[in-house]
Amino acid sequence: MTQRPRILLTRRWTHEVEQHLASRYDVTLNERDRPLSADELRAAMRDHDALCPTVTDRIDAAVLDVADRRVQLIGNFGVGFNHIDVATARQLGIRVSNTPDVLTDATAELAILLLLMATRRAGEGERELRAGRWTGWRPTHLPGQSLGGKVLGLVGFGRIAQSMARKAHAAFGMQIAYHSRHRAAPGIEAETGARYFAGLDELVATADVVSLHCPGGPETFHLIDATCLARMKPQAVLVNTARGSVVDEAALAAALADRRIAAAGLDVYEEEPRVHPALLSLENAVLLPHLGSATEETRTAMGMRVAENLHAFFAGQPLRDPVC
Repeated sequence: MTQRPRILLTRRWTHEVEQHLASRYDVTLNERDRPLSADELRAAMRDHDALCPTVTDRIDAAVLDVADRRVQLIGNFGVGFNHIDVATARQLGIRVSNTPDVLTDATAELAILLLLMATRRAGEGERELRAGRWTGWRPTHLPGQSLGGKVLGLVGFGRIAQSMARKAHAAFGMQIAYHSRHRAAPGIEAETGARYFAGLDELVATADVVSLHCPGGPETFHLIDATCLARMKPQAVLVNTARGSVVDEAALAAALADRRIAAAGLDVYEEEPRVHPALLSLENAVLLPHLGSATEETRTAMGMRVAENLHAFFAGQPLRDPVC
């Protein structure tokens, strides 16, 4: 009987996916569902044929380039792969795949949630009520901002940003603007009346809500810094469901504390799971624990997409979602 490939899931996945993989492979589960250390990841590289990490696992050169390496495929659970040293993987002949498409709407929905919570001051209100500080309805209590006619400025205009644009335009009547390295096709712009801004500075100065949808990496590191924040309107809101490294969190905390911008809604952080301490005490910061793709349906679809890449790889067929 042919030995089944050994694969390691670095965190627990949905039951449906784990059962599906167990029917085809010799699966090692992280029963305690805690982050694996670099030493544990290096050991896994020697003991398994495929490693299936998440966006919180740092798969750097020290993990990849181990003696007696057995892993041939990194089947990433997630779209982003800046936590993987792809250049080293390519040099070593290790294939890498990801999971595009399947989390688009879930993440766009989460961005809309942050937009609503920040503009309507919902986080402040819930904290007040739970703490027993609410004294009852009054006309001047926690007035927020309406969205109709406001400009939603999208930094990056890929699948998630386009999904958010459609939802915000159709549901709230928001005007759509975007900045991206490449201009979208005319049909996509026409669908929501989206305006293209060649420069980020002009976009953030125009937008009432700035929502981030750009990849992580050196090119976008602290793209939203003190200078950029200073160009935003005093009543503007910043939403980040992209990568924590895109925002200079210290500069953002200072801008929020001084009310130089109205609010921020964040789902990602530069040093996850650590959140910049200055953000934690701010009433005008809505902070969620990286829930962008956190629906049962989406997380299962992500796992099944990893499985498709595993099946293709071990059958000697092209990867469905090759990164390298």
